Amino acid sequence: MSAFQSFGLATPPARAAILPREAIAGLKAADMRRRSFLAYGNGRSYGDSCQADSGTVVDMRGMNRMLSFDPETGLMEAEAGALLSDIIAAAAPRGFFPAVVPGTQFVTLGGAIANDIHGKNHHRRGSFGSHVESLRLLRSDGRLHACSATENSPLFAATIGGMGLTGLILSAVIRLMRVPSLDVTEQVTPFRDLGEYFDLAQAADQANEYAVAWVDQLASGRDAGRGLMMTGNHCPEGGRAAPLSAPRLSVPFRVPVNVLNRPFLSVFNAAYRWRKGASAEPRRSGYRAFFFPLDSLGNWNRLYGPRGLFQHQSVIPFEAAREAIPRMLEAARTAGRGSFLTVLKRFGDVRSPGLLSFPRPGYTLTLDFPNHGASTLALLSELDRITVGAGGAVNPYKDARMAATTFAASFPNWRELERLRDPVFLSAFWARTALRLPAAPGGAAAAA
Repeated sequence: MSAFQSFGLATPPARAAILPREAIAGLKAADMRRRSFLAYGNGRSYGDSCQADSGTVVDMRGMNRMLSFDPETGLMEAEAGALLSDIIAAAAPRGFFPAVVPGTQFVTLGGAIANDIHGKNHHRRGSFGSHVESLRLLRSDGRLHACSATENSPLFAATIGGMGLTGLILSAVIRLMRVPSLDVTEQVTPFRDLGEYFDLAQAADQANEYAVAWVDQLASGRDAGRGLMMTGNHCPEGGRAAPLSAPRLSVPFRVPVNVLNRPFLSVFNAAYRWRKGASAEPRRSGYRAFFFPLDSLGNWNRLYGPRGLFQHQSVIPFEAAREAIPRMLEAARTAGRGSFLTVLKRFGDVRSPGLLSFPRPGYTLTLDFPNHGASTLALLSELDRITVGAGGAVNPYKDARMAATTFAASFPNWRELERLRDPVFLSAFWARTALRLPAAPGGAAAAA
């Protein structure tokens, strides 16, 4: 399976998809225990955590109502298929914004919870799960489970970051963040190398709500590790309207070759560094440009060509980052592979309530590579090796090929999720990783 196949599919395969009402009726009647299926949000995961190779997917996007909103507290209840764009449009005019957003607003609420997504402000707000007050979960025992930190707490923890394996999330109550406006005051600071970035990163986090760095992954020699630090805070005054609209530009078809090749990336990196870093003065940015730049180009993943892309995201502990992250960038350069967008962020110590949450204290590096087959897979395995050797973790919901042993090293408490997993909910990711590992230390391996 190509990583491309699981990203950007607007619709799951019709023959293998059912609507929420069918799944809900079957689960309540407890007559689906002989079937295997999985909730499907809006298909923005980069791997197979939202795919069910031998089961049925439940297309949740039609279950997207806003159920309630308290403008005094910022508490919103919505169905699991609601997109973050819908939540922003409903809450922004009243002065609220999701406390955590990823790089696209076109993810569902259920998907944000199941993957415990993170954003540019983990150092202050933690992951998405830190702002989930409660959720309603339907399991194959036919029961609707109300889950929170105080009610069914083990199931609540397993569902946050549980990749959809604990049952069908029907709705959730989340706590939004009060903001003066949607607009962001952005400041861009160039850095010469990764050493300078690390020197800047902690102070940038302390002074700003948002912080993220772009790295020129192709730069080598004395320019190796150069990049731009982008920091931001919501403007005291600015717009609050968040109109729902589709991207004005879109890639209409899958191009026959990879457009984002090394010569293109060399030109793109130089132009991006020049344009974005032209001024160190603070400037106002619209929220879409700051948080969701790729959303402006629909189906951008098609530019990677028919074989698609792989994304590798890792988190490296603070004490190992200065040595491990330069090694990872050097490994990509040595392999002759260019990353379209190379992103570096600092995670803080805000602990998630989720059992299998990916963010943890350290630095997270994200790399995108065109799929060139065996050579790309070899590079990704080397990046895994460096990550695990440094005591870090590889992000499962952005993965389409990591070894089961890499997953186990990244998430040593995975067996607790397996214990709480609903027996009829199974993803392709879980089948190729967790179910190929020993059920307990010294035990027999489970059948995949």
